[in-house]
Amino acid sequence: MPISNSAAPVFHPPVDFAAEGQALAAETSQWISDHWLQLLIAVGIAVVIVFALLAVQKGAQRLCREDDALVSWRTIIGRIAARTRFWFLVIVAARLVDGYADAPPLVDKTIAFLFTVGLTFQAALWARELVIGFVEHRAGAAENTGGALTSAMGIIRFLVTFALFSIALILVLGNLGVNVAGLVAGLGVGGIAIGLAAQGVFADLFAGISILFDRPFRVGENISYGSSAGTVVAIGMKTTRIRAYTGELIIISNKNLLDKEIMNVTGRDHIRLSFTLSVTYETPPDTLARIPAMLKEMGEAEKVNVARAGFDAFGASSLDFAFTIDIPGSDWSIAHPMRDRLLVTIMKRFAAEGVGLAYPTQTTYTAAPDGRLIMPYAETPGATGAQSAQP
Repeated sequence: MPISNSAAPVFHPPVDFAAEGQALAAETSQWISDHWLQLLIAVGIAVVIVFALLAVQKGAQRLCREDDALVSWRTIIGRIAARTRFWFLVIVAARLVDGYADAPPLVDKTIAFLFTVGLTFQAALWARELVIGFVEHRAGAAENTGGALTSAMGIIRFLVTFALFSIALILVLGNLGVNVAGLVAGLGVGGIAIGLAAQGVFADLFAGISILFDRPFRVGENISYGSSAGTVVAIGMKTTRIRAYTGELIIISNKNLLDKEIMNVTGRDHIRLSFTLSVTYETPPDTLARIPAMLKEMGEAEKVNVARAGFDAFGASSLDFAFTIDIPGSDWSIAHPMRDRLLVTIMKRFAAEGVGLAYPTQTTYTAAPDGRLIMPYAETPGATGAQSAQP
């Protein structure tokens, strides 16, 4: 019984590049001699196409000049146009006129291959400018000059460039017939190793990018987090610097900062001040009933919003009234003087109305041997069941 050799390995002879080159040169020479008129017309068309594409590129660059205030979409389009290479325009023109000139199969295949390679790398350049431009546009380059965007832009550009051109290289090699499975696996393993080794740095970097995109705060704004508070000085690639109100410079990693609850004090639209006014128990009930209206009247005279003015609780030695006001804006230089004026006004009004402000007091009662109370003050004429205080 004959043994089938269908499973025998198939060996491809090595490519003879010298022979391929000679064949390409011979076909090209014969093609030029047979189609010289068509070639001249095709070259003329190609030149016109190249100059037209260059004109479009220059026009886009002039239309989309850099904006100093903000990286706009017009600026991004201008950058993309500026990164369009001249050799790519030539390849595009050659590809467009290839069919008209009736190129031989080998020449046509060569032009198609060059066009594929050129388009792949040119697309990588365009994608890089688009991604980086989007990051700058979303973050706002002008407001972060010298801050997060400036310090992080180098590594962001490197990561984007490495990723895009790695993909472009793999696509080109795959188009050439190279088995890229091993290369992809190697890049994946290398990326995992680098990620594990620098996970802390990347965590802070991505946290910084998250701050740029989400904008919970910006440089110059006042924030509080945990038990600390201050003014944001700079948002860096790895850390954020905050100037505390007491003068110290606080440096905290971006990831650690985002893990906390952050209060943006600059973003407040009003300042709320709360007071507890304690009056004596001897205050007449009619006067007590008028205190909320008095407080509201004094607050409205200062042109603040009175959120609450009313009785709050029975204290140990006082009757407590709650008084809460909202001062528009976030400027403490306005809120503090207004609070001082309001407190002085309350003191004057209470004095005029006979309302006494309470303070912690304690009265001690003692008893005589027979059980009668010995009052801590002089006996009032007509009072019963009391004995005059003894020296």
